[in-house]
Amino acid sequence: MHCIVTAGPTYEPIDQVRRLTNHSTGQLGTGLAKRLAANGHEVTLLRGRSATHTKQLEGVELKQFTTTADLADKLKHSTKVDAVFHAAAVSDFAVGQIFRRAADGQLKPLNVGKHSTRDGDMLLELKPTPKIIANLREWFAVAFLVGWKYEVDGDRDSALGRGRTQISENQTNGCVVNGPAYGNGFGWLSNNHPAEHLADKAELFSKLAGLAK
Repeated sequence: MHCIVTAGPTYEPIDQVRRLTNHSTGQLGTGLAKRLAANGHEVTLLRGRSATHTKQLEGVELKQFTTTADLADKLKHSTKVDAVFHAAAVSDFAVGQIFRRAADGQLKPLNVGKHSTRDGDMLLELKPTPKIIANLREWFAVAFLVGWKYEVDGDRDSALGRGRTQISENQTNGCVVNGPAYGNGFGWLSNNHPAEHLADKAELFSKLAGLAK
């Protein structure tokens, strides 16, 4: 079967030389792509150009993405897809207008290719980016879809609850939950089944590879 794995960070430009991004390395998604390919699947790895984990994988088609819009476009135009494992860390916000506070207290828009420290304090307007996961079912009507939920605040139960919400709101087949709120390891959620704890990446890869049938 043809599996798509997304991995690593998107970024959103602040100006022509600076960008807004996150700490995702792309290592987990790359490892999953390797495991799926080893199991005999046709695998396309969509990995962020800013990912620090840049290992090349034999038998895996690698495509790089930049912004959230670029990743969405590459997914939308993928064909003959049987499964999508959406592990990429997609930016929640993109930069809108940038302002400088004038001496009279008014906010003045700045429209330059490179913002200078000579402009003093600046204020960035952050606008929510479109949720890619919300479109996956429309783009891949019959594919097996897995999302990720990385949670920082709360506890394990609340993190799992947000994972279940992701499944119900986006019509996905499952969700991997991790992050400080969840604690060590990973939580696996699927429709109408109890949460399953997976101790490490090896257990996670085995679980997900077993679902790709």
